[in-house]
Amino acid sequence: MNLFLEAIDWIFAPERATGALPLREAISTHLLYTVVSVLIAAAIAIPAGWLIGHTGRGRGFAVALAGAARAVPSFGLVLLLVLVFGVLYKVEASVTAFVLLAIPSILAGAYAGLEAIDRRVIDGARSVGMSPWQLLLKVEAPLGLPLLIGGLRSASLQVVSTVTLMGYVGNWGLGFHIVQGINLRTFEQILGAALVIVVLAVSLDALFAIAERVVTPKGVQARRTRGRKERRPSERLATS
Repeated sequence: MNLFLEAIDWIFAPERATGALPLREAISTHLLYTVVSVLIAAAIAIPAGWLIGHTGRGRGFAVALAGAARAVPSFGLVLLLVLVFGVLYKVEASVTAFVLLAIPSILAGAYAGLEAIDRRVIDGARSVGMSPWQLLLKVEAPLGLPLLIGGLRSASLQVVSTVTLMGYVGNWGLGFHIVQGINLRTFEQILGAALVIVVLAVSLDALFAIAERVVTPKGVQARRTRGRKERRPSERLATS
């Protein structure tokens, strides 16, 4: 408990506004790398995911990619790309690593969102004469948004935690304070910086959860609510 209170004191200490990397600057840099990496990954993964979901081609590759990404060690990928790019391009190497880590989750959310749409809806849109582009942009993409945002949510949480590793390859982000705390053996600094990262992650998760609920069509929400109500009596009978 004393260490926790000391960590809180470290976060709000006046000294955090000065020094080699002020805490406010570290937070803004941490968020900047997270947002830029996720946006670049989204620009790559969303069109590819929609193409897979719309045509049904390449799904096996996307599933394999998403599964393989879970086995890739984040720290190892960052260090590998720093060695490949060179020490003068640490920022580019780190952002590339974050983008590569974010792509599988966004890709899976994009194509899964389209695959989850009721085929009767697709057939109905085609029957009224919609072209493939109209079908994608006016029917499939809006209905697939909740799962896409879920993919963005997962990717953002992974990236915001992985950006911490930049403290090992350069003096950027909140990882700098963690690495500095390890070197100086100031445990309240390590815990304080870690708590700030947790707050950032929880805040991002809450924002995406709200966005996911907002973009879910009211009819889908009503159907889910009705489905839960209908399952409850059967669940009671199963347990009795």
